Amino acid sequence: MVDKVLLFGKWDVADVEVTDVGLQRVLSLRPSVIPHTHGRHEHKKFGKADVNIVERLANSLMHFGRKYAKNTGRMAGKKQKSMNIVRAALEIVELKTGDNPVQVLVKAVENAAPNEDTTRISYGGVVYHLSVDVSPLRRIDLALRFIAEGVRESAFSSQRGVEEVLAEEIIAAANNDGSSFSVKKKTEQERIALSSR
Repeated sequence: MVDKVLLFGKWDVADVEVTDVGLQRVLSLRPSVIPHTHGRHEHKKFGKADVNIVERLANSLMHFGRKYAKNTGRMAGKKQKSMNIVRAALEIVELKTGDNPVQVLVKAVENAAPNEDTTRISYGGVVYHLSVDVSPLRRIDLALRFIAEGVRESAFSSQRGVEEVLAEEIIAAANNDGSSFSVKKKTEQERIALSSR
């Protein structure tokens, strides 16, 4: 009998399901003990779609710098530190909800992923904003970016640890709570896109 591959040796991702039909093909839940591909997806077209969602969250957390220069500083390239933060946050999520934390994370990504965005179109020297649909891969990218940005804003110069803030953000986004930073950003983006139709 072959033992199951558990994420971080704790959580089974086999029974985690993606309810959003648009994200099913690009939200990877490939089983692995430690979700670390060492960047092997980098030079493959759409290779990002095969990277485990937990690793993608850790990658988005690595961009953590000074308050107004977000891609510099403390977390650049510190993958192991980022992975430890995600692991601790998932443990907190499991304690608070009692559910599989990977399922809660998937639900949070589904709720924080915007369906519409705006693009700039220049026509005769005048710039128009036009509403466009967002591709599934970019929807996940934006959702993870919104979650990481919300964690950054809340945890920056705060008494609370980043793990606790991340866990709260994931739970709030999974519940589609209006207090969640990522859900607010998604709603705002879709509202702007609606007005540009």
